[in-house]
Amino acid sequence: MAKNPITLGIILFIITMLIFFTVYYISGVDYFNTSLLVNAFALPVLYCVFAYISVRSYWKEKGIISFKEAFSKAFTPMFIGGLLSVLSMFVFLNFIDPDAKDLLNYQYVERQKSELNKEYESSKKILANKEDIQELERKYKERIQSFEPERVKDKDMLTPRLFSAYFAAILIFYLILSVFFGAFFRGRTTK
Repeated sequence: MAKNPITLGIILFIITMLIFFTVYYISGVDYFNTSLLVNAFALPVLYCVFAYISVRSYWKEKGIISFKEAFSKAFTPMFIGGLLSVLSMFVFLNFIDPDAKDLLNYQYVERQKSELNKEYESSKKILANKEDIQELERKYKERIQSFEPERVKDKDMLTPRLFSAYFAAILIFYLILSVFFGAFFRGRTTK
């Protein structure tokens, strides 16, 4: 029997939340960087595996499937797992543990400031023209002001609007992956 995509989506949600809470409890002061790495490398692979399992089990049962069937079987578990995960993380960070949200916001700002300083230092070494150096200095001073404590104290990267934008970006990944699986499995026979 083919694995139910909804069930796979719920299992994917549970695994995603286990990963989220593992990162939450073990990462400490490196919470932002660790979660960034997990979101960039581990979760896409996990979601890809679950989409593959869903399509392949359906394909094995039916023998031959259409693009639409393969697309649907790949997209459904990723969508369910992703939507439930993003909603759960939003609720957790905004209502259950706002201190974790504050830590993420602080680390985000610090990372942006660090990246700006690195870029400034590397650009400063390359530039030889005095006018270019003065322009770089001017732009750096303008940009570094945006990191002053009174300007960043209310900075919130975990608002409903930004979570929605984040999920929209994730949906694009799900769509591309589902199109790939749909194209790969359509019309193939199991023999």
